[in-house]
Amino acid sequence: MKIAAIDIGSNAARLQISTVLHNDGEVSFKKVEYVRFPLRLGHDVFSYGELTPESEERTAKLMQVYRLLMELHEVEHYMACATSAMRESSNGNEVVERIRQNTGILIHVIDGQKEAELINNVVVQALDDRQTLHIDVGGGSTELNVYVNKKKLNSRSFKLGSVRLLEGKETKGAWQKMQDWIADNVDRSKPVTAVGTGGNISKIFNLVSKTSETTTTLSEIERMKNYIASFSLEDRQNKLRLNADRADVIVPAAEIYISVMKWAGATQISVPDLGLKDGILQLVYEQLMKAGKK
Repeated sequence: MKIAAIDIGSNAARLQISTVLHNDGEVSFKKVEYVRFPLRLGHDVFSYGELTPESEERTAKLMQVYRLLMELHEVEHYMACATSAMRESSNGNEVVERIRQNTGILIHVIDGQKEAELINNVVVQALDDRQTLHIDVGGGSTELNVYVNKKKLNSRSFKLGSVRLLEGKETKGAWQKMQDWIADNVDRSKPVTAVGTGGNISKIFNLVSKTSETTTTLSEIERMKNYIASFSLEDRQNKLRLNADRADVIVPAAEIYISVMKWAGATQISVPDLGLKDGILQLVYEQLMKAGKK
């Protein structure tokens, strides 16, 4: 059986198609197709408050492509979710309805709490018993979650993201609110480890010298951020081989991860290869099980 997840973020939209595997009672998902396209919806929404006709047309075209890919792979069930940019767009609901009518793809516009919940459902599998601060930086928002013994104690979504920072459209006081929330929810008297998810931290992690297969240090993240920032946008693409839509947002994203880690007193960060798309896949599978489909 194949299932699929569509994640429409503020910077890019992703499609992942996976086969559901059963092995001695354990269920896992094997990726068979992954497509990422830089829609940059956050550019419109954070600058003008709504999606332009051009962005709507590009999104509709991409959904048509994703629908055809799912048909070719004979996907049985899927879910499409849109996050910060779509939910903040003044015409987001109208755009979603027109796309549904034109492509047959139903897009669920989810709030920050639901977004964090879906990511947490898969990230928790990578945690241990220590106090952990999960940091997920997207294009339009950052979700923070505190765990102890794999149990979530608190979470919060902040209107602070890589595209929003790039456009200079961060919400007033967002940095201070984030710092205050960390001070209130992270116990600095006990060790804290950070877990980072999101495309930018994954790319940074691939560029730094790592202390393990999944872990690196705050100092290495800072070093790499400064190294990337020393290049022009053109050189980031040509010399560092970063995609154009990654080259401009990776430094603002790194600043968020670094600031959060410093405020929390975390000196190491692990970077599991997990994100919203994985949480959506998990939800799709759970819904199929409830419906009695295997």
